[in-house]
Amino acid sequence: MSLPRDDAAVLSARWTEGVLLKRDVFSTVERGRFRDGDGEVDAVLRRLDQVPPWSFALALHLFARERRALALARDLDVGPRLLWAGKRALVRGFIDGVALHLAKPHGDVAYFRSAKAALRRLHRAGICHNDLAKEQNWLRGTDGRAYVTDFQLAACFKSRSRLFRIAAYEDLRHLLKHKRSYAPEALTPSERKVLAKKSAVASVWLKTGKKIYQAVTRGLFNFTDREGGGRRLVNDAPVLIDLIRKNPDVRDTAIVAFADRRVGVGLYAFVEADQASLEKQLRSELSSAKGVKPPEHIQVVHALPRDSAGKPRTEILQLVAMNQIDLIEPMMRSDADREFLKDILEQRKNLRDRFNFETADMDTPSSHVPDVITREGG
Repeated sequence: MSLPRDDAAVLSARWTEGVLLKRDVFSTVERGRFRDGDGEVDAVLRRLDQVPPWSFALALHLFARERRALALARDLDVGPRLLWAGKRALVRGFIDGVALHLAKPHGDVAYFRSAKAALRRLHRAGICHNDLAKEQNWLRGTDGRAYVTDFQLAACFKSRSRLFRIAAYEDLRHLLKHKRSYAPEALTPSERKVLAKKSAVASVWLKTGKKIYQAVTRGLFNFTDREGGGRRLVNDAPVLIDLIRKNPDVRDTAIVAFADRRVGVGLYAFVEADQASLEKQLRSELSSAKGVKPPEHIQVVHALPRDSAGKPRTEILQLVAMNQIDLIEPMMRSDADREFLKDILEQRKNLRDRFNFETADMDTPSSHVPDVITREGG
């Protein structure tokens, strides 16, 4: 399926292809640059030309909802700004930040204050997001503020009807669930009351509609979106981790997912061991195991980045796997962290789908590391 001629002409003239962020049965999303009246800007493209025929009708419906909501929210500064919209493709501005499940803003009260203010601005404009239970739809900008993205399920209302009030309430309740996860001590008594009471519509949805939705998306569409990783991250990664850990030379491993132009979703295994040559042995062992496809990339590292509890910082590894290297710096906590990551970045494997961002020269695996890690000169 191809894009309409007008859409294709605009993208050919104004869009520069970059890093693939996501591909599923509803759209392809990639990061790149878009030329507007002020020159080139970092942007995100959603396109429907690679959607399979059997999901196209629903994909087009979701696309129309997002296009309308982004147009209405254009000047609210709570999400990506709509730069251009065609019949089956749209370009929105890029927000310099990372998703909530990667940012992990523990104890960041200011972030959740900003998130609540952003939600109020959306609701005042008559927009209900309807998909804020997903942490990947909340972003933490490098300015510390909260932003929302992915408006495919958004609804736009002309009046504050009963349905609007229910949808707005559920938007707030889902935000407060995230606040409870990351800053529970900051919850107010009234916020705790909201958390304790689902709307009647939400209760009915959980018992009926959600089960149908999951049956259709996971069964018919073979679609799972846990943190954007899909079914391979959900089903294959745990099996692969167990197989890799059976090797006596492996101390630990972590597997993350990344969007891939050829296979849709790829898996990237970071293996903690001393022998760099272990990669070939592991690939042979995994290939001989039946039933699970080996990861597209296996990288042996001397040590995995870890949090204060000793768990691998998969949020950092995720950005390495996705070639979102310029977003790592705000997540570094010390000079030791920056030095520690140099080895991982210099040896990273996923170099095929990359892009020259203003913050770094990515022509070679190692040339970008000092700029991105230290951010000297901004």
